[in-house]
Order: sequence, then C-alpha cells, then structure tokens
Amino acid sequence: MSLFGEWQKRLENQNKNPENQMFFENYLQKETEAYKKILGSGITSLTGKLADLAETYDMDNVTFMGFLDGINTSLDSKLDLESLTGESHIDKAILHYKLYYNMLNAKANWLYELAEWDSLLSLEERLQIRKKFNEDHRAVSNKVGRNDPCPCGSGKKYKKCCGAN
Repeated sequence: MSLFGEWQKRLENQNKNPENQMFFENYLQKETEAYKKILGSGITSLTGKLADLAETYDMDNVTFMGFLDGINTSLDSKLDLESLTGESHIDKAILHYKLYYNMLNAKANWLYELAEWDSLLSLEERLQIRKKFNEDHRAVSNKVGRNDPCPCGSGKKYKKCCGAN
C-alpha cells in the first residue's frame, strides 16, 4: 500500500479506535511544530527526499504524507501524492500567501494564528488575504435590503454606504 493510501486509511478510521485518535492528536501537534519551523525560519520550499524531510520535521513517512496532503494546495504545483514513496525527491516552492489563505479555508486557527506569521506576512498583508477570503466566501443575494451589510465589504449597512447615493 502506498504512503498516501496508508494516510487515507488512517483518515477513514480516525474515530474508530483510541490508537487512531492518539495518532491524530500526535499528527496535529507535529503539524503545528512543522509549520512553526517553516514559518519561523522563512523556509520557502520543500526540497529533498521524502524520508529525509519527514525526519527533519520529526515525523514518520505516513504522518509526513498527511502534512504533504494538507500543504499540497499551497505549493507552486501539486504533488502526485499517490506516487510518492520514502525515496521520492520533492522540490516544491511554498506560496506563503496561498498557505495562509488555505489555512483560513480549513478553519485551522491554531495554524493561521501562529506568531511565526509575523516575520513572513505583515499584519496588513494578512488582513488583505483575509478580506479576499471573505469576499470569495460571501453568500451573494440578488437584492440588498437597506439594513443589510453592504456588499462592498466595508462592514457598514448598505443605507450608510453604497446605498446612500
């Protein structure tokens, strides 16, 4: 079974026994530590043999596969996770703005609130990403009422913003 297949199997059975629950508690802790290391040191790419990278981030290969599954959409191009083995060479750039956006999308506040973001993205940049995320995920109604929030995203009521004209 491939590493990705093993990871998928763990995902499917995560709530079925205490051993898998412990695995995921451990995974979340390892994931957080890996992101602290990546963000804190300003690492811009994942480069090296999968097994070596897993060791660098204090993970076994299956746990690291889960990490790659999570970060995959934040890389310059997606990895073919199904084909990866411990000997596979990885060389992908991490797009930090996209990583922050995807963490917002995953509702992973324990990750997007890490203090290590301060050295990579300014508060203003993070607010811009958050604003873009909110715009992308706003429910759009055909009709805006006077007392509804303004669709421009200002946070004001429509009647006090764009509806005042």
